[in-house]
Amino acid sequence: KDWRAMGDAGPPARKLLFVCTLSLSVTYLCYSLLGGAGALQFPLALQEPPSPPPSPPPGDASPAADAWLRTPLAPGGTVTAREPGAPDDDELAGPRAANASGDRGGAASTPDYGEKRLPQAVIIGVKKGGTRALLEAIRVHPDVRAVGVEPHFFDRNYDKGLDWYRNVMPRTVDGQITMEKTPSYFVTSEAPQRIHSMAKDTKLIVVVRDPVTRAISDYTQTLSKKPDIPTFEVLAFKNRTLGLIDASWSAIRIGLYALHLQSWLRYFRLAQIHLVSGERLIVDPAGEMAKVQDFLGLARVVTEKHFFFNKTKGFPCLKKPEESGAPRCLGKSKGRTHPAIDPDVILRLRKFYKPFNMMFYQMTGQDFQWELEEGDK
Repeated sequence: KDWRAMGDAGPPARKLLFVCTLSLSVTYLCYSLLGGAGALQFPLALQEPPSPPPSPPPGDASPAADAWLRTPLAPGGTVTAREPGAPDDDELAGPRAANASGDRGGAASTPDYGEKRLPQAVIIGVKKGGTRALLEAIRVHPDVRAVGVEPHFFDRNYDKGLDWYRNVMPRTVDGQITMEKTPSYFVTSEAPQRIHSMAKDTKLIVVVRDPVTRAISDYTQTLSKKPDIPTFEVLAFKNRTLGLIDASWSAIRIGLYALHLQSWLRYFRLAQIHLVSGERLIVDPAGEMAKVQDFLGLARVVTEKHFFFNKTKGFPCLKKPEESGAPRCLGKSKGRTHPAIDPDVILRLRKFYKPFNMMFYQMTGQDFQWELEEGDK
């Protein structure tokens, strides 16, 4: 059965999805019982999602922060991508969204003419996957208008209503696409239904990245704000001696892409969801942007001439071909140096993620090759 048709298919296809999910869960349970890396509550993928987990407690005390990081999730639950400490550079609270007009590409940088429209395309994930780089690149296109800050409408600000959300958006004219990005949508259980209720033909973009590397990057970001948190190795395991991974830790759980994708396929066809490789976005940004522009129905305006590789940062920077100024790179919160992680921990995490990655490849029809050694890619 072609997984790409799953969103349109009827009961037989949904039955196949259920059977494959059950197979993955049973396989994983057996793996756990044999002393593998699993510590997920079973059957994680087959139960109704509960209410979102509690927000982190106030204050900077390390015990409180550690307690929040390890807050268990009920079976089937999802996580918000928000960690203890101040919001990241491109996160925003409700008041900032309402005043986003000062941001480049936001409402104020557009002319007074045109209309504020609800977005036709949304970058829904994933955190630390490369969503900011993608947003900045697509905003170069003259037929795209995107708010630069993260509205967090479908997870944190939904009670403000669609009029509030529309007002956050930049003005557009006929022929232009309105976009926004909030990476935590991908792991928010209510987001698929809420976006579908807004517009069932919304185009969704997900930037995915090797879940092990993504988890370390996630931890690195938190560490920069909370230097007293436990080590990555401590947080990643419930019992390191037995090799039991703590999948309730958000840094680990976000990388279970197959489980999160299931929630979106209940409301959207796979053809409406475009997957961007976070790795290829670094090594071949023009190639990935060509596919994004095709998905959005845009002319391929953003090309090789718009990118310059910054060896210091380790990823491409944007430049305008008609200008002679220096390329514009992402902020200091991007491209942080990762702490050294025990190779045995990385190996255990790769074994933990492997069945979920395989399921994700099958569901999407794409092999991201996260299991290969760097030298083999």
